[in-house]
Amino acid sequence: MGTISMRRLLLSVFERALAAVNGRSRVGDVLRAMRYTGPCEVIAIGKAASAMTLGVLDVLDDRVERALVISRDDHFDAALLNRPLVKCLAAGHPIPNERTLQAGLELREFLRAVPQAHALLFLISGGASSLVEALPAGIALGDLIRVNQWALASGCDIRAINAIRRRMSLLKNGGLLSELSGRVALALFISDVPGDEPALIGSGLLSEPSADPLPPELPSWIADLVSKAPLAARAPGRVSIQVIATLKDAIDAACRAGESLGLKVRRARGRFSGDALELATRFCHELATGGPALHVWGGESTVRLPPEHGSGGRNQHLALAAARLLVAHDDLALLAAGTDGTDGSTADAGALVDSQTVERGTLAGLDADVCLGRADAATFLEASGDLLHTGPTGTNVGDLVLGLKRV
Repeated sequence: MGTISMRRLLLSVFERALAAVNGRSRVGDVLRAMRYTGPCEVIAIGKAASAMTLGVLDVLDDRVERALVISRDDHFDAALLNRPLVKCLAAGHPIPNERTLQAGLELREFLRAVPQAHALLFLISGGASSLVEALPAGIALGDLIRVNQWALASGCDIRAINAIRRRMSLLKNGGLLSELSGRVALALFISDVPGDEPALIGSGLLSEPSADPLPPELPSWIADLVSKAPLAARAPGRVSIQVIATLKDAIDAACRAGESLGLKVRRARGRFSGDALELATRFCHELATGGPALHVWGGESTVRLPPEHGSGGRNQHLALAAARLLVAHDDLALLAAGTDGTDGSTADAGALVDSQTVERGTLAGLDADVCLGRADAATFLEASGDLLHTGPTGTNVGDLVLGLKRV
């Protein structure tokens, strides 16, 4: 098995994992099984919103009265853009912007116009936190942007970040429940968070309020903002929530794909988290010291950004760090990617690296250590030809890292 075939094999396994958690197919399967009836109005928010909405239309086309689809730029299927009863709104991600607030306003207006006789169907996936918002008095858009920029650079995990987001919102932490006016609603979630807790997906748009502690050593300026918007009482809601796709589902599919290809599969225990550099060292050690096999890890790493940084996301950072350790190991290759098809603020899902990645980038005049130090992995990996571009995938269940040691 040569380097080319190793790369193709890892790509094939990754594609099979994505297919298993595709928003369109998963929503369609769930709705067919439950025999959803009556006229309904659809609200879809997140990176997988477009695909999930198509899943609804595949099954309930003649019963959908209206649909509001909120996602990031370039994440809308052309089939939705041409439908008169479907309104598509692009908003800011990963940093919220003015369109984020406009999406929040239109979401509330949409809900107020829903007739009492119509059922509500929510489709929520990762990315919703940044895409829709309504701010309490005393907090401005500039404050929201600054908090999100700090959070992305801080290395905090998603639970800590969402604890802050929920305190600064009229929609999160169950705030959207208050807009339902006692209506019964069904919500289908694609989870990208540890434990697949609905209260963490989209920062709890449709979950009962919770009071997770704020992260320790919070900058004083953020603490001051949070104090302006204390946790408020939320009106009770009646929402049935079903999580229909998770990282575990993608990992299961990756393992099945490896086995179907005749590979020995080593599935990691638990979900990975923590610093991307440390994880790269751990993964490469497990690859190098084990026997020939496909290794499957799932989770989400973190990167602490320097004040002045380049381009790239946590998966590209992890992949480049791993590439330095794969030099002279022609029998190893590693893929690290986001299942949503994006990594950080880039349009690439991640990267697929091997023993020659560093050499290819060096020949292009770049230094891997320097690029890592300034969080500029994308520049190096573009030069080495190792960036992984999938485009929007129609899902978002977290990150996958696949490692292969050939016979």
